[in-house]
Amino acid sequence: MKILHVIPLVSWENGIWMIGVFAAVVIVLIGAVLALMSGGKKEDTKKL
Repeated sequence: MKILHVIPLVSWENGIWMIGVFAAVVIVLIGAVLALMSGGKKEDTKKL
């Protein structure tokens, strides 16, 4: 049972970094989707 005290089962520092990187990637992907949605070719709707 002493090995459980030597080897930590949870690395909070690593987990915080992974959550931060994941959040940054999600924010970048949402920004890219919004840019693609709003930056498309504008069609003239007055002809309809």
